[in-house]
Amino acid sequence: MKERIVLFVIIFGLGIFIYIFQSYFNTIWGLAFLCTAMTIYVLFMNLAYKLKKRQLQKHPKIVNENYKPFVSIMVPCHNEESVIEHTVANILNLEYDNFEIILIDDRSSDNTANVIKRLSEHFDKVSALIREKDAFPGKSAVLNDALKIAKGDAILVFDADATVDKDFLNKIVPELEPKDVGAVQARKVIRNKNYNLLTRCQNNEYTMDTHFQVTRDSVKGAVELRGNGELIKREALEDIGGWNNYTITDDLDMSTRLHIKGWDIRFCLDAVVYEEGIIYLWPLYRQRRRWLEGTIRRYLEYFDQVLFSKKMSLRASLDMTAYVSEFIMPGWFIMEILIRLFKILAKDAPTQTLYSSIVIGALIGLGFFLAARYALRRYDNIPRLDAMFEAVQTSLYLLIIWFPLVLFIAFKILFCKKDMNWGKTAHGLVLEEQANIEEENLQKI
Repeated sequence: MKERIVLFVIIFGLGIFIYIFQSYFNTIWGLAFLCTAMTIYVLFMNLAYKLKKRQLQKHPKIVNENYKPFVSIMVPCHNEESVIEHTVANILNLEYDNFEIILIDDRSSDNTANVIKRLSEHFDKVSALIREKDAFPGKSAVLNDALKIAKGDAILVFDADATVDKDFLNKIVPELEPKDVGAVQARKVIRNKNYNLLTRCQNNEYTMDTHFQVTRDSVKGAVELRGNGELIKREALEDIGGWNNYTITDDLDMSTRLHIKGWDIRFCLDAVVYEEGIIYLWPLYRQRRRWLEGTIRRYLEYFDQVLFSKKMSLRASLDMTAYVSEFIMPGWFIMEILIRLFKILAKDAPTQTLYSSIVIGALIGLGFFLAARYALRRYDNIPRLDAMFEAVQTSLYLLIIWFPLVLFIAFKILFCKKDMNWGKTAHGLVLEEQANIEEENLQKI
């Protein structure tokens, strides 16, 4: 109910503001001001990143080789029999001796439970936790159950399809050492990015996110956890009471609560976790719907704590506020267009005012295009022309995927009952399709 009331107040207040403001001023200047403020903020973040990079070149970071905490690697599994053995084999190759693997079967309807039991019997570092069929649903509840048996001073969470390089832990663990650091997020990369257009756009989206995370990290802003490849200090986990069982995005919810409690979250660019991209449009919409709903709900739920937290750093608070504007801007733009259309139809405003709003919308789209191209050039080392082409595709992809979802989620929060359907992502689809193709080829022979 709190989320619904807060969102209604925001939308109603924004609508009244725009309508009244249009009667006396040209609200296009309001959008232009917001775009300008965001541009200045982005330039500031990039400048901070370059300065930090230059300082590290002059004075390289000293790594404490003695900091080797015991790490409990948790892998939630729900119908993951097709991928979990490969994931475990990959994790066991890590060049870091001080760790354990906890595989959690979350009420699977396939053979996952038997597979992870067999793995736990075969490998000393692997243990299995089988949840009851009537256990509380959701990834957060899964991780809380595993935390009760975990031995580690640090908790690393992997998705069931995750793969990493051998030196993953050696790269990410040192970032967790400072006393004020509560968690570290690794860079996420789509393993099958060249499978089709959707997977390529998802990887480009992740690359943009990497850019934003790196720049936020450079100013010690509100870096966020991304679920897969997140390393969390046990002390910080206990401080916030573990994962929130009543959220559909455990990582985003935890990120906000850690910041409110004054914990810093770092981003480790060099530690990379590879995951499987979604190859079909509808499952992709389901996943992104969950991500966006969780993002918006946690801001609505914790907005007062973010504003009045005495432990949260000012930099993290300002950074989070700037990030929230990304969700306000689409709503502002849509209201701007609708109110101007209403006034034009009522002959209370000239048609050219609508054109000016559309121009601002095009500038917003240009901003995403430039951000995508810049990120692809910096982090994926794509040639200039290829980066431009990829950036156009990615901008259209973001428009088609995210813009309608913002409207849908706003409607859902306002008028529908909150549910815990966290839209589980199916893994192993690419492996399954490849197996089917190979089987068909054999039959032809």
